[in-house]
This record gives sequence, C-alpha cells and structure tokens, in this order.
Amino acid sequence: MKVESLVNIIGAQFYTGVPDSQLKALCNYLIDTYGIDKEHHIIAANEGNCTALAAGYHLATGKVPVVYMQNSGEGNIINPVASLLNDKVYAIPMIFIVGWRGEPGVHDEPQHIYQGEVTVKLLSDMDIRSSIISADTTEEELKEVMDGFREELAKGKQVAFVVRKGALKYDGNVVYKNENTMLREEIVKHIIQISGDDPIISTTGKLSRELFELREAFGQGHEHDFLTVGSMGHASSIALGVALNKPDRLVWCIDGDGAALMHMGSMAVIGANAPENMIHVVVNNSAHETVGGMPTVAGSIDMVGIAKACGYRYAVCVDSFEVLDRELAAAKARKQLSFIEVKCSIGAREDLGRPTTTALENKQNFMRFLNG
Repeated sequence: MKVESLVNIIGAQFYTGVPDSQLKALCNYLIDTYGIDKEHHIIAANEGNCTALAAGYHLATGKVPVVYMQNSGEGNIINPVASLLNDKVYAIPMIFIVGWRGEPGVHDEPQHIYQGEVTVKLLSDMDIRSSIISADTTEEELKEVMDGFREELAKGKQVAFVVRKGALKYDGNVVYKNENTMLREEIVKHIIQISGDDPIISTTGKLSRELFELREAFGQGHEHDFLTVGSMGHASSIALGVALNKPDRLVWCIDGDGAALMHMGSMAVIGANAPENMIHVVVNNSAHETVGGMPTVAGSIDMVGIAKACGYRYAVCVDSFEVLDRELAAAKARKQLSFIEVKCSIGAREDLGRPTTTALENKQNFMRFLNG
C-alpha cells in the first residue's frame, strides 16, 4: 500500500514519533511533505515523549494525533498510556502506528524476537485496539478498519496500526546528509586503537556492527565489547553500572546522538556519580541513521554544555581525527569522568554485516573478560 493512502484514510494533521526502518516509507513521506514542522510533524526523543507531546496537541486542539514508532518503543509508552491517556484517567484519543520488528515467522535480529512475539498482546493489555497492515491490505479494508477506530477514538480510547515488513511504500526520494566529514566506522577504529584492553559498551545499531567488524578485521577477539544491540538509550547506564563495580577498569561507552537523547536523564545520574574510570563518547551525526537517516535535534543543542551541567568533570566536542586522537589519549590518562562529542557524517558501508556471535555468547564472553 502506498503510504499516501494510509495518511489520507487516517486524516490526521499532526504526527510525532521515533523513526523506524519498518516505517521508512511513512518517515520519508513526513519529511518530504512537512520536514520538521511544529504544526504537523516532530521527531521526539523517545516514544513516551512522543505520546505526551501528542497528548498536549490534543488538549490544545481537540484533534486526534498520530504517534509512530518501532515496536521496541512500546515499553516507553506504557506509563503515559496507562496513567495519562486511558479512558479511566483523561480519555485522550490517539492513533499509534507501530513497525512490527521480529514478527513471528519472519527472520529478524535477536533483540527483536521476543518483542515481536508480544507486540500485539502488549497493545491489547494496554486496552489499545489494533489492526495489522500487510502488503496485501487494500484501501477498502483500511477504510473499514478506520471507521471502527473512529468510534473508539470518540470514546477517548487509543487505537493502533501494526505494520508488517514491506507493507508501506513511498516513491519519493529523500536524501539525508550533514556537513560533517568524519566517518563513524573510522571514528570507532580510532577509539579501539587507543582503548587497548579496556572494556567497551557500544550502543545499538550500525555502530555496534562496525565495532564487531573492526575487531574481525584486526584479528582481535570480541570479549572486550558489550554490544547493546537493543535497549536503545541505555548503553551509558550499562557502562555506569560496570564502571562503578569495576573501579580498577577504565570503561568506555561509545554512544550515538539519538540514543543519548532518548534517555538523557542517564547523563545526570552518570555526572552525579562521577566515576573516575568512565569515558562517554557520543558519535553525533544528528540522525537516526540505522533506521534511515531521519534527523535528531542533536545538531542544534549543546551536548558538551549538557554534559558539564550534569556533572561530567571534562567535556569537549571534536570534528577532526587529529583532535579526536589527542582527546581520546588525554581521556585515557586523565582518571576523571570524561565526555567526548564527535561530529560525524551520515553513511555506512553497503556491505556492513552483523555480529556472528549470539547475544548470550557476547554477554558470557564479556563477563569472563571483566572477571578474568
């Protein structure tokens, strides 16, 4: 189905969400049509953030908003759905569009398998009536479903479209880019050359995939690295937990801008605890690149200023490899909580692979390394 048909049938005037590769057609359509526009489309930090933002839109306008997300974001919406939107509380109507990663019977990465199994059940448990959109769903079928949904929305309830892989199409060509020149894979390469035998916790998406392949290219083992293949936004908290309990180890967290934004409160907790043995690197391309390249707000905020305000003892932004190497080496020697923002271009190798070890093997190898 063409995404324009879905948008026309829904008839909403405001969309907010966190981009998802399964919903790339919708994301590209919204960027092509509205860009980032206060009246029609805002990409928010996390899915709970989107839900609250959409609730505010409804309170101000009386209209029904749409929140889009990957199904991994369902956990982030449980609190606002149950304690804000629900018809036993404020009865705020809302339409969710959920990309179905890990759908049973469809091959996907390990972090999506269980989430895929419970996607529809979680919606039901939250009293959200849902309908599945497949590649063969017709406009007539979608209109009939939407007619039923409108009755639910009129009661102050929420509804959801669960979108299968390949169900939506968009013919527009959207190109995402920025003015930065440093490639992320090369940035990761420089980090591991300086980190040596130190443990690394890496964020979800292409960054962890690049870290894995660089270890392979260098003939190194993978026991130094904990690849946070799911749980977006939590790599820095995992790193904090490791650093506090292994004070004799220098712990590196290689984060992404979208992930850092998603749960930015973790930076305040890290700064308050101020472990001397932690280095937090945020590779900032101002984009949700792993799921398509849609923009984040990280290009227009002061990440270094935020880190300093949160209590990081040292914080700096770099945009060249010469300065990066100098700051990485200084951080390694500093024995002080450090934050390094690295300005990065958008793009990755077309042949970028995925980890060949399982998530459980990664955990076990990493734990043996930490305690060896």
